[in-house]
Amino acid sequence: MGEKFVLGKSIKKSRVNFSVIICTYMRPAPLLNLLQSIQRQSLYPTEILVIDGSTNNKTETIIKENQFQNLKYFLVAEDNRGLTKQRNFGISKVNEENEVICFLDDDTVLETDYFENLLKTYKLFPNALGVGGYIFNEIEWTKVEGDYSSNKNEFYFDGWKRKDGSRFVLRKKLKLDSDCPPGFSPSFSHGRSVGFLPPSNKTYQVEQLMGGVSSFRKSVFEKFSFSTYFEGYGLYEDADFTLRVSKTGNLYLNTAAKLSHFHAESGRPNQYQYGKMVVRNGWYVWRIKNPKPNLKDRFKWNSITILLTFIRFTNIITANNKKAAFTETVGRIIGWWSLLFNKPKQQ
Repeated sequence: MGEKFVLGKSIKKSRVNFSVIICTYMRPAPLLNLLQSIQRQSLYPTEILVIDGSTNNKTETIIKENQFQNLKYFLVAEDNRGLTKQRNFGISKVNEENEVICFLDDDTVLETDYFENLLKTYKLFPNALGVGGYIFNEIEWTKVEGDYSSNKNEFYFDGWKRKDGSRFVLRKKLKLDSDCPPGFSPSFSHGRSVGFLPPSNKTYQVEQLMGGVSSFRKSVFEKFSFSTYFEGYGLYEDADFTLRVSKTGNLYLNTAAKLSHFHAESGRPNQYQYGKMVVRNGWYVWRIKNPKPNLKDRFKWNSITILLTFIRFTNIITANNKKAAFTETVGRIIGWWSLLFNKPKQQ
């Protein structure tokens, strides 16, 4: 598998005016942890916009009880509730003089030099339209010296290895693994996300970023906005947006811009709806990258979708939460069959 990356370099600090947009829903405690980590940053945001879609006042109370410099709070009405709508609302409120807009999930916590390293990337790569941060608390990587040949249960990239997930191990056996580097989507979709990039402190070129740890030049939003097709929770809305942006310029992920993600359960959809979204939103994003797939691409996309549904079905026996595994499996099956007569309409 080919590698596509560029080495990071140290450069002098220079002030870039930047905004941070945090879209939140019913997560006051995780949001406070994030804001406290922003307070400790070596490079502090020009403005912080908290866009709250909550149906109670607990988040607003947390904001009032804890003062943060440059913070602006917005409680949105129902017609602006949902991740993509809240992001677009936040973009409309950004200071016109700011050059970069950063997005953060409300259940993340930043290392103290997160913004400093993220913003450096725009100076190092003036052609960058967007730069992503790096989640480092979820996967254990091992540095490998010299020539290394990974086994079937491992994933190896750029001198680092990690244990591969069971679904990817099975996909490799069935010749259905991604044929692209992490952060790039193959013509049949189902690629490896930027989470498969190692903690090398390098900057890698990609075509997809995770929305909740991303940033973009403000000028990007003169042409692009987040699609409101992705209602509510907005699964894969980031893949849709960054695939469209990457067709017009370069995106990068700086693995030195580190943060932790803690996956707060509150505010998530039920497992049935999640299962449907995995399939239907996945189909939508696939067609953004490849509007007219050939027969081979169609076969692979459907084969992998069915395979992943089957793996989730086996969790009914093996997982602790058997009900969640069952309802998500049903959602995936319904989502797949619905594509025969009601395909998502691109917006």
